[in-house]
Amino acid sequence: MTTPLDTISLVGLRVHAHHGVFDFERENGQTFIIDVTVHLDAHPAAAGDDLASTVHYGELAERVVAAVTTDPVDLIETVAERVASVALEWAAVLRVDVAVHKPDAPIDAEFADVVVRITRARESGS
Repeated sequence: MTTPLDTISLVGLRVHAHHGVFDFERENGQTFIIDVTVHLDAHPAAAGDDLASTVHYGELAERVVAAVTTDPVDLIETVAERVASVALEWAAVLRVDVAVHKPDAPIDAEFADVVVRITRARESGS
């Protein structure tokens, strides 16, 4: 029998941070919107009504915000990798999908959003 992949998602987590290639992005900062979906087997947590067997989404949100707001970098790809690493710290997480939205990206054209999406999985034996 295969392990079910249940999910817990944080959608639209708004974070003000100072990432970007340009000096004004680093100085002024801007809003980044983060979506995180962790894939796990929720059955053990549900069977035992045990928070320790799942992902505490409040703690996940706090850690994601901390990861996004510290140490400015040039690329939102780097931010996405940080967020994925944070989510994979939970033993229950088998895979994570991350989207980092940069709706105020410095583009000289009308647009709705810029998004980098990544998927990362726990390495075998972890």
